Amino acid sequence: MQVWVDYDGEQKRVDVTMAPLRMAKPSRPLLSTAYDLSTVLTDVARVGFSSATGSFNSRHYVLGWSFAMDGPAPAIDIAKLPKLPRFGPKHRAKLAEIIPPVATAAVILAVGAIAVLLVRRRLRYTEVREDWEVEFGPHRFSYKDLFNATEGFKNKNLLGVGGFGRVYKGVLPVSKMEIAVKKVSHDSKQGMKEFIAEVVSIGRLQHRNLVQLLGYCRRKGELLLVYEYMSNGSLDKHLYGGDQNHDMPILNWDQRFRIIKGIASGLLYLHEEWEKVIIHRDIKASNVLLDNDMEGRLGDFGLARLYDHGTDPHTTHVVGTIGYLAPELGRSSKATPLSDVFAFGMFVLEVTCGQRPIRQSSNGDQLLLVDWVVEHWHHGSLTDTVDARLHGSYNIDEASLALKIGLLCSHPLSSVRPSMRQVSKYLSGDIPVPELAPTHRSFESLALMQNEGFDSYVMSYPSSMVTMTTMSSPSGEVIT
Repeated sequence: MQVWVDYDGEQKRVDVTMAPLRMAKPSRPLLSTAYDLSTVLTDVARVGFSSATGSFNSRHYVLGWSFAMDGPAPAIDIAKLPKLPRFGPKHRAKLAEIIPPVATAAVILAVGAIAVLLVRRRLRYTEVREDWEVEFGPHRFSYKDLFNATEGFKNKNLLGVGGFGRVYKGVLPVSKMEIAVKKVSHDSKQGMKEFIAEVVSIGRLQHRNLVQLLGYCRRKGELLLVYEYMSNGSLDKHLYGGDQNHDMPILNWDQRFRIIKGIASGLLYLHEEWEKVIIHRDIKASNVLLDNDMEGRLGDFGLARLYDHGTDPHTTHVVGTIGYLAPELGRSSKATPLSDVFAFGMFVLEVTCGQRPIRQSSNGDQLLLVDWVVEHWHHGSLTDTVDARLHGSYNIDEASLALKIGLLCSHPLSSVRPSMRQVSKYLSGDIPVPELAPTHRSFESLALMQNEGFDSYVMSYPSSMVTMTTMSSPSGEVIT
C-alpha cells in the first residue's frame, strides 16, 4: 500500500490518503482532521512510524518513504523498493521437516516391495529337494531354467496333452538345446525315491530308437521330465492327423516299415541288451516320436519299470492304454517283457493298417483291430487290411510279414508270443515267422472293458472288469 500524510500549517489540517501500489494519489483523503502541530512539535523533532492491529498478531514493514517541507514530497521509485521479508518459517526449514518422514516412508515401501518381489520370485521357482537327491544331481534341472525355456509354460509351446500330463517345447537358456518338458502330477511321496532312481537310470540309456530322457525336476505337486525334442512330433499325428489336417502327408510304406523295425530294435535293447531289464508298459503310436529323418523313437518312460536280469518283476497295479494291454495283466497285474511284446504287436497292426486298436462302430459297439485282421486272415485276404490310404503302394511281402508279426505278438497266450530278439530276426529276414493256423479259437480276443468314464489315453486295467475267455494252448493246458 502507498500512504500520503500532508500537513497544511496555515489551515492547521492533517490529511491522510491511502491507495494500492502503482495507483495515483486519490483526490479525497481517507482521513482529514484539524490539528495544530505547533503545540506538539518542538524546535528539534524526529519523525517515525508505528502501527497497531489490536489483539491480532501482524507484522508491518515500511519499504520506502520520502519527506519534504514547504512542498510536495518527491515521488518514490517503486522499482528500487526492497522485497517484503518472508513471513513464517523459512522454506528450508519446512523441507527439513517434510523430507525425513517422506524419505523414511519411501524406504519402507521400497524394502517391502523388494521383499514381496523376492518372495514371489522364490515361490515361482521353488522346488522340492531332499537330501537323498544329491546323488542324482547331474540329472536334475532347475525349475527356473525349465520355466524360462518354455516361456512360463505358455500354451503356444504346448506340444500335447496325455493322461499323465502336458508336454511343452522349450529351449534351454544357456546351451540353446531344444527340449520337451512333461509335467506329471504326483500326490504321494511313497516310492518317489525309487521312481527318481529309475528316471536317472533310464537317463543313461543310449539307443538311436529311444528318445533320450535328459533328467527331471520336482516342484510342489509336480514332477517334470525333460526329454530331447523330436521335431516331427508323434507318430499318431502322422497316422491320423491327415484326417483333420490335409497339409500333413500320409506316411508311405517304407517309412512305416522302418519305424516298426526301429521300435523293435529299441525294445530289444530295453529287454535284453541294457544292464537292467526295462519294461516300458505304454507302447503306442502316440509315444513313438519321429526325428528329423522320420526315424521312430520310443519315448515317454513315465510308466517304465526296471529289474535285474534273471529276476522276476514285482507285481504292481496295472497301468497302460486301453487296446494295448496284455490279457494276462488283468489276472496277475505283473508286467513282463511279453506284455510289452503284446503292446508292440498291437502297435505293428496299428501302423500297418492305419487304424486304432479299438474303434467305435456306427451303432456304438467296440470294434477290435486284431479281430478284424484275424477275420481277414481266416478268409485269406490278410493284405486287404493294409492302410487303404497307401492305394496299394507297398511291398506285399513286407506288409504280410508285419501283419503276421503283429498277430503273433498280440496273441492272447503269452507263451505263444516271441521275444523281441526273435521279432528283430523276423523283421530282418534271418528266421521265418512260424506258421499259426488262423482259427478264431486260437486268436479269440479277450473281452475288453467298456471305456465309459475312463481316461481315453491311459487308465488302469482292474482285474474285476476283465472277462477271461477259456482257450486251449498248444500243449492242451486250459487257461481261464
